[in-house]
Amino acid sequence: MTALVAGNDAPDFSLLRALGEDPVTLSEHQGEPVVLMFVPLAFSGVCTKEFCHVAENWEVWGSLGARVYGISIDSPFVNQKWGEEMGVPFPILSDFNKTAAAAYGVLREELAGLRGIADRSVFVVDADGRISYRWVSEDPHVLPPFDEVVEAVRALG
Repeated sequence: MTALVAGNDAPDFSLLRALGEDPVTLSEHQGEPVVLMFVPLAFSGVCTKEFCHVAENWEVWGSLGARVYGISIDSPFVNQKWGEEMGVPFPILSDFNKTAAAAYGVLREELAGLRGIADRSVFVVDADGRISYRWVSEDPHVLPPFDEVVEAVRALG
């Protein structure tokens, strides 16, 4: 499966942050930019490093005027605990059924014997609901180019 590219319409999704809460639906953010950060697994070293980097630089990320969402295939319980332990100021959504990763073309069939894990990837969705930037790595040890992502969001302004 090939990841979506800039110019494609961003597939809509509804994903849970926590059980008992309304799901987060991408189309409800029409009119504002959104950053989607797919990670392979909660609590893993590189994924934690990625989200902690964004949290530690929240003065930059939070000032972009964009919604920022982490997305992991782990359950809402795991993601909520992980987010609390890291102290991240953005929601980590559960793609437990792997529908969003599949729709964005970043669902990996197998990684180190584990099936159905998302490739580390970042999508910036513009106010019109189109992908304006995408970065996808087949190497789960590679962090996103954070400065490039920030500039992609700023370019929407």
